[in-house]
Amino acid sequence: MSVKKYYSLARQKLFPICRSITGSGIRKTLKIIKNEFPKLKIYNVPSGTKVFDWNIPPEWNIKDAYILDKNNKKIVNFKNNNLHLVGYSIPVNKFFSKKELFNHIHTLPKQPTAIPYITSYYKKYWGFCVSHKQKLQFKKKYKNLDKFKVVIKSNLNSKGNLNYGELILKGKSKQEILISTYVCHPSMANNELSGPIVSMCLINHFSKLKNLQKTIRFIFIPETIGSITYLSKNLSYLKANVFGGFNLSCIGDEKQHSCIFSKYENSPSDRAIIESYNKLKIKFKRYSFLERGSDERQYNSPGIDLPITSIFRTKYGKYPEYHTSLDDFNLVTEKGIKAGLSVVKEAINILNEKIIPKNNILCEPQMSKRPLRLSLSTKDFKKSTSNYMNFLQYADGNNDLKEISELIKISYKKTFKIYNILTKYKLIT
Repeated sequence: MSVKKYYSLARQKLFPICRSITGSGIRKTLKIIKNEFPKLKIYNVPSGTKVFDWNIPPEWNIKDAYILDKNNKKIVNFKNNNLHLVGYSIPVNKFFSKKELFNHIHTLPKQPTAIPYITSYYKKYWGFCVSHKQKLQFKKKYKNLDKFKVVIKSNLNSKGNLNYGELILKGKSKQEILISTYVCHPSMANNELSGPIVSMCLINHFSKLKNLQKTIRFIFIPETIGSITYLSKNLSYLKANVFGGFNLSCIGDEKQHSCIFSKYENSPSDRAIIESYNKLKIKFKRYSFLERGSDERQYNSPGIDLPITSIFRTKYGKYPEYHTSLDDFNLVTEKGIKAGLSVVKEAINILNEKIIPKNNILCEPQMSKRPLRLSLSTKDFKKSTSNYMNFLQYADGNNDLKEISELIKISYKKTFKIYNILTKYKLIT
């Protein structure tokens, strides 16, 4: 039921909005999501704020943009499709020759009916995007001496803000699962809205569970600069508490299932997604981390090192509709969303149930200070102590109990008993 509801919400209310990495479009989007989930908190970070090696750019807003021909006819109109304008275009009100204008018109010759999506966030520029078919018509219809008036009613506010949303579902443990998706692209369905749709479905589902073990943190951010900003504000806490999570993008088509693992491909998130695909009997394509391009880049960066895996249906850049006007709700379907959602939901369930102990003691603990002389299934003290010590060696926050059981070569039942005893004496969390 929730898929139908949030799919419809995205299609009817979110799709028409002209979003960018800052501005009223992203605020409007977050407010619509907040109407569904009042606990969503919306944050403002001022333009110019230094976030690691970056600075948040001026806030960009657009009222109107068009090109007038010599007959005062609008031949390109931003209000007909918000992909017609290059994102972050500077204000313009000026006449141009045909040649000058064509230098600022972008097309996709290999996809002649598609309008491309293009941005220029960090370098001042203006431009329009049209189908290649339309540009060829202009070329044929107008003479080289013809003049065109370009009007772009945009605003770049150095005193503006970057906005993002955050919603936290508290579990019994402080350990957290991070679910990240972005809300910064204009009217595209798979590359933009499929992630938020799935995130809203997940919030709806997991908020109803009474036995949530892990805390689940959902964030709705602008891609790249948003994740960098979020990390700069919350890194210490995230590194202390997040043990897994997923970046959601391009997760609503019906073509295939795919993912990008974390940097070293051995995190709890990586193992959970494999378990999820296998349990659901889904064939999937696994891309190398060297092919990264979404916010998995930021979460796995040196010094950040959060174990975040990206989950897709068809990976960004691997379907022809990507970053074009063809990425619409003919491509993204309820069926596609449901299948993508099922993978993420199962992966979260797996992470939620995993027990991943972490040693509280630096170096080897002095066991004689603690009454840990009882054996688990034998009276052989040496063997029992060895099991404790072996457990602690692998309780480094990277292995769950099943993996520790296999590493130290004892049964899961014995491993679980050791876990409870070591927890009681605060040797592990």
